[in-house]
Amino acid sequence: MQLGIIGLGKMGGNMRTRLRAAGHEVVGFDTDTSLSDAEDLTDLVSQLAAPRAVWVMVPAGEPTRQTIQALASLLSEGDIVIDGGNSRFTDDQVHADLLAESGIGYLDVGVSGGVWGPENGYALMVGGDKEHVDRLMPIFDGLKPPGEFGFVHAGRVGAGHYAKMVHNGIEYGLMQAYAEGYELLAASEYVDDVPAVFKSWREGTVVRSWLLDLLDRALDEDPELAEIAGYATDSGEGRWTVEESIRLAVPTPAIAASLYARFASRQDDSPTMKAVAALRQQFGGHAVKAKNETE
Repeated sequence: MQLGIIGLGKMGGNMRTRLRAAGHEVVGFDTDTSLSDAEDLTDLVSQLAAPRAVWVMVPAGEPTRQTIQALASLLSEGDIVIDGGNSRFTDDQVHADLLAESGIGYLDVGVSGGVWGPENGYALMVGGDKEHVDRLMPIFDGLKPPGEFGFVHAGRVGAGHYAKMVHNGIEYGLMQAYAEGYELLAASEYVDDVPAVFKSWREGTVVRSWLLDLLDRALDEDPELAEIAGYATDSGEGRWTVEESIRLAVPTPAIAASLYARFASRQDDSPTMKAVAALRQQFGGHAVKAKNETE
């Protein structure tokens, strides 16, 4: 099957590689001409036979909106656009409605797999009409892992990105739990070999997972994580998950706490903890450290 891919970074470029290995014809476009198979979007569309399918893998927000607006004027009735980036689910119906004015279909696909996707396959969470999903199944089959798992038609337009948002929220909580366990083990006077403890958990335990395997790999490379700064960004999906939990009155304390922990990691001298220390001194006479004592 033929497919156009816009955006050939770490995800899009690796997806092109996996699809070509599966026997599909992929035409890719990227602003980096050394990666691109097409000169521009017009050239990419011209290289595809109708009815076309174009997969967008560019940063969420304005870059995705601009790309879909451009495709709305370049594609034809019967074509399909797939947004595989980390777009907010509320953007999907807007994109679908814009494309529908020209008879162009739309699917939103949450993609998980990271840099390991070419080897292991990508988990795909799809939102949109069944007829469009069915038409793209050869592409989805080429991307997903072998076997029965790794793909879901989650529901209507927006469902794919919604599922991926919740997936990432869960990921935040899992990573935070492993990280807190690491710090507790490292602080203990009882445990002599923290990396070995994590390695032992990879088989036979209820906490085994791919994330645990990756943490073990990181500890093999740097047993004390000395080369990594204690600073973690967030892509936005953890925030959206917490916002949705508030909207629907669904308690998500673990996910919320893991998001706030990331915020705390970005503060060199936390104003919150300054206030806590000041209050403890005021009501209990507890000692506080002067700023120069902590530097």
